[in-house]
Amino acid sequence: MTATSHDPQAIALDDGIRTWRAADVDAQAALLAQRLAAQGTRVLATLMDNSPAWVIADRAALRAGIVHVPLPAFFTPEQIAHAIGASGVDTVLTLPPVAAHWPQAPAVPCEIAGQPFTMLRLPARKVPMPSDTAKITFTSGTTGAPKGVCLTAASMQRVADGLVVAMAPQQVQRHLCALPFAVLLENIAGLMAPLTAGATCIVLPLQDVGLTGSSSFDVAAFHAAIVRHQPNSLILLPQMLRAWAGYLAQTRQRAPESLKLVAVGGAAVGVGLVQAARSLGIPAYEGYGLSEGASVQTLNLPGCDRPGSAGAALPHARLRIAADGEIEVAGSLFAGYLGDARAPGEWWPTGDLGHLDADGFLHVDGRKKNLLITAFGRNVSPEWVETALRGHPAIGQAVVFGDGQPSLSAVLWPLAADADDAWLQAAVDAANAHLPDYARVQRWARAVAPFTAESGMATANGRPQRAAVLARHAQALELPAPALA
Repeated sequence: MTATSHDPQAIALDDGIRTWRAADVDAQAALLAQRLAAQGTRVLATLMDNSPAWVIADRAALRAGIVHVPLPAFFTPEQIAHAIGASGVDTVLTLPPVAAHWPQAPAVPCEIAGQPFTMLRLPARKVPMPSDTAKITFTSGTTGAPKGVCLTAASMQRVADGLVVAMAPQQVQRHLCALPFAVLLENIAGLMAPLTAGATCIVLPLQDVGLTGSSSFDVAAFHAAIVRHQPNSLILLPQMLRAWAGYLAQTRQRAPESLKLVAVGGAAVGVGLVQAARSLGIPAYEGYGLSEGASVQTLNLPGCDRPGSAGAALPHARLRIAADGEIEVAGSLFAGYLGDARAPGEWWPTGDLGHLDADGFLHVDGRKKNLLITAFGRNVSPEWVETALRGHPAIGQAVVFGDGQPSLSAVLWPLAADADDAWLQAAVDAANAHLPDYARVQRWARAVAPFTAESGMATANGRPQRAAVLARHAQALELPAPALA
């Protein structure tokens, strides 16, 4: 779902070659909506790069009352097949070369925003889902089959409107979309919110902003795009911010002065990275959200900022902490999961542990299911220690273990390939100096490969597969190997 500005003459989209006014986007969306409705489309899947065409297809589905299933290009063929089958997709919109993967499906060429696409028709199969579902976003969890989260138009617009109100003082005129549109965070906070506010979204192919696949990031290409397009705002994942800050420090450059806000989410950021980024001119501000809440719930902002926290609740969100420390949210909840008839209640348990400080800033401690209990009975969220480790410029990735053990262990992947073990040890020592004794890393091993989907040690969206990491490093850490499913 993508709302557009109330001013039809406002420049809504800029792909680096041409621009589209809000009226242009609405007109093309109306035509595509008519075509989809006429052919009986009920559930539309898009398998597309970031482009004005994606925005138009998203808007068309909303207009026609059609469920939109954005498929990330980094999903495996098995994950794509699962998402299409689970959501009852009857129409796929994609590029002609990709359409060749469905040789038996009737294919019709079409043009959107001047770009050629193929519309595939699949056998219709009605799938039970909440009646007001407008979009299904698939979360790439720690298991192979992604879970379908059903979102309503109202909940998504509520989040976008909340962001518009919260960010009004920043007067953002140009937002550069640096994450895939199939990632809900960029879809809501990077498209819907800026377009609702009348800003221009700079919509480039992902390769032009340095992204290839799920985890390959060309930071030099990314920085060149930022310098060229001079945006006021961006949304980044922590690993992208870490790489960009490292690149600027190494090349003795600073971020463009046009930037007013770089929102960072998807995983814990850490006060050290935020401060390092700001010292290089990157106005980094950490936030927190989840698909079940239709994306972002809290965000640090200029004038309302506490580095090390995930920010205060945005206007659309309500927060509370359960007795066991679990964060619960309300205000913009999803309609339910695919294949699960249960509707969420007023409050949703996020699965994350955390606390609210006296000023209402949210501090996220880690995933409830990842909690470690050491042999001495101390509870430790591994994400807390991992964030401390990644706060050192030597460490790019870290996974911490220690359940039932007398001390913690870690598997580390360096940020720079030429980082030697002495520098990694110095990083561990620096992190340990700021941690209590029960949370210090006593043993560590250098990873045999980066934690990526390709290595089998991370999900497609970069979340570590902890059991897989341990299985490949248990001997080096002198820990029992896990039983893998």
